Amino acid sequence: MDLSKVKLVVSDMDGTLLNSKGEVSKLFFELFHQLKNKEILFCAASGRQYNSIIDKLAPIKDDIFVIAENGGIAKKGDQLLTLNALSEVKINNIIPIIRTIPNAHIVLCGKNKAFIESKNQHFIRLFQEYYHSYQLVTDLTKITSSGEFLKIAIYHSLSSEKHIYPFVKEFENEVLIKTSSKNWLDISDQQATKGNALIKIQKLLNISREETLVFGDYHNDIEMLKEADFSFSMKNAHKDITRIANYTTESNDHFGVERVLSALVKNNTI
Repeated sequence: MDLSKVKLVVSDMDGTLLNSKGEVSKLFFELFHQLKNKEILFCAASGRQYNSIIDKLAPIKDDIFVIAENGGIAKKGDQLLTLNALSEVKINNIIPIIRTIPNAHIVLCGKNKAFIESKNQHFIRLFQEYYHSYQLVTDLTKITSSGEFLKIAIYHSLSSEKHIYPFVKEFENEVLIKTSSKNWLDISDQQATKGNALIKIQKLLNISREETLVFGDYHNDIEMLKEADFSFSMKNAHKDITRIANYTTESNDHFGVERVLSALVKNNTI
């Protein structure tokens, strides 16, 4: 595979660029500067909150594009590139249904802050890994008129596919429902995908899908993988992603992203 055409690299975060400890490798930052020297641009694309992504990539935050909340928002520095909010009516219709799911925890994701009503300390500690700016409220449905909300994220300790999806699938004609990991499921506006956000960035930069390289591992990566000729699934990816991607690389714990980027900066074929 000849990577010489690549002008834009896009990577998911959890399960992809981040290892199992939630860390970005030193090697990635070294490779990023080599990409920059070659005028190859980088975009982080995640279901995470924007502030959480920026925290993980703080040394390069001013030089990258960021797609956050699964495409609910995209930014370059302080420049807002796209925003797709979930309607107040839909949020208020769905949250009461989610509350009936045993052992599920709800996050209402705002433009600048996330909101939770769960007081479970174990969940709050886990949740803080993904949402750095948050507020505990007594009732999520009482705040839905106070601003723009990008998605509802739901956590289950066992399986999002088995224990959350059956309760919310009735809303699939109204909203976008994506399992974003083994434990998380996200509900967004139907236009809020990483793929749609990536298309906007590609158009802004005049970069084609033939010049785009994308890494992903889970269902919320499907749309953006389809917008790149160089689409890579991680070895640890969900089987559906392996079927969709054109190529496969090593797992997130074995430098799968870095392996491909090393070949890219050296103009090697892999």
